[in-house]
Amino acid sequence: MSEAFYVTTPIYYVNDEPHLGHAYTTILADVLARYARLRGAETFFLTGTDEHGQKVQEASQRRGIAPQAHADEMVVRFQQAWKDLHVEHDDFIRTTQPRHVRVVKAILQDLWDRGEIYLGSYEGWYCVPDERFWTEKDLKEGNCPDCGRPVEQIVEPNYFFRMSAYQEWLIDYITAHPGFIQPDYRRNEVLGFLRQPLGDLCISRPVSRLSWGIPLPFDSNYVTYVWFDALINYVTAAGYLSDEDRFDRLWPQALHLIGKDILTTHCVYWPTMLRAAGLAQPKTVFAHGWWVIEGAKMSKSVGNVVKPLDLAQVYGVDAFRYFLMRDMTLGRDADFDESRLAHRYHGDLANDLGNLLHRLINMLGRYCKGRIPRPGEVTSDESALRERCLVLVPQTFAQVQALALNEALAQIMSVIGEINRYIEQSAPWAQAKSGQLERVGTILYHAAEALRLTSLLLQPVLPERVAEIWHSLGWQTPDSLKDGLTWGQLEPGTPIVTGPPLFPRDIERVLET
Repeated sequence: MSEAFYVTTPIYYVNDEPHLGHAYTTILADVLARYARLRGAETFFLTGTDEHGQKVQEASQRRGIAPQAHADEMVVRFQQAWKDLHVEHDDFIRTTQPRHVRVVKAILQDLWDRGEIYLGSYEGWYCVPDERFWTEKDLKEGNCPDCGRPVEQIVEPNYFFRMSAYQEWLIDYITAHPGFIQPDYRRNEVLGFLRQPLGDLCISRPVSRLSWGIPLPFDSNYVTYVWFDALINYVTAAGYLSDEDRFDRLWPQALHLIGKDILTTHCVYWPTMLRAAGLAQPKTVFAHGWWVIEGAKMSKSVGNVVKPLDLAQVYGVDAFRYFLMRDMTLGRDADFDESRLAHRYHGDLANDLGNLLHRLINMLGRYCKGRIPRPGEVTSDESALRERCLVLVPQTFAQVQALALNEALAQIMSVIGEINRYIEQSAPWAQAKSGQLERVGTILYHAAEALRLTSLLLQPVLPERVAEIWHSLGWQTPDSLKDGLTWGQLEPGTPIVTGPPLFPRDIERVLET
């Protein structure tokens, strides 16, 4: 087995309703995890919810219920959304779970015992919606620089983590490990941030103002700052303090997928916290861009938020997943336009992939008695098609590991186009008309096997529809899909299965499937 692969999403605020940004990051992690499993890596995919903090406390108070009861109700929206979007995570962590609380308290106590935390006085501007403190120079026109909403001035005693002591170390680490923060321009952005003096991090909130959080183990009058609590979820789920063997395998290979808006917390706060705790750094923090509407970030206040489940209901879950992976270059913003989703649906999926399966099944039924034929003598055309499909396997894995998913999918769909052209040029219908039935069988076997192998590389993105392709071709999948990445696995004589179109051209019919 190859090295381990550990991929994480941010943990989402439990109060939120899953939106396109949440769906994109989570589906991206799911796709990367599926590709890792396909190449045979020990794979662990983590997502979850952030359930402490002022916003959760206030929402529960408005409803007149306990914060935990509120979180228990709200979390179902994320759990159900990921199930509906064919996301298969290995773990779903909640920051209210005892396993996580135990690790947070252990790390806090250790840092306190070693003098990495001290009691001081905080004076600054606080954004309640983002649960973040800002200095005067951070504010934009007197408001929060992230969300643009008003801030409150707060003066109170609090506990601080000596983050400033790690500024030079962090600069040196980022410089010496160019793959740690990706893409390159995000690494440069963090290094630019670190040119200014780095302050210490306020890591507590007084219970008198906020009671919903993990109590500091050394002072019950305070709870843990939500970001300090939340970031630790990554090591909790990997097995820190519970399964050290698993932690030692997974943690050095960790890939954190984040939105660019939480770059500082993941690339400044988190590395210094880990360093102080004596833990290694994750392998990579990758900050992807935003899906925007006409150049503007999606926002409830603007009213341009896209609901992923609404789109998935219209176009189908797999088509929605394909569009997200195909139309964003990782790291860059992408402008969401439903017409582009419709174009991908009709072009790549219905016309190219779906039509290829439809034609093959029809011809196998007409010329081969509804069974996979036995191939005869091959020509250079069959040899070239076989070689093209086999070369596609390492190409795809290389592109995926380089996080060039859109390029990988473009290459796979190019090969789907080549299979269609191979059928056109070989013209099995003409061969059948002239009585060359062995030649017909050779053509259709190679086209079907090329589709099987190529579709296997699409499975991480289109898990439901690809399973239908395999069912139609009568392919019995091996226990490990990795074992399917060789040529010649369709068994001659196997009955094919006819069915409805893979991607109906009439979108209204998608609603019925």
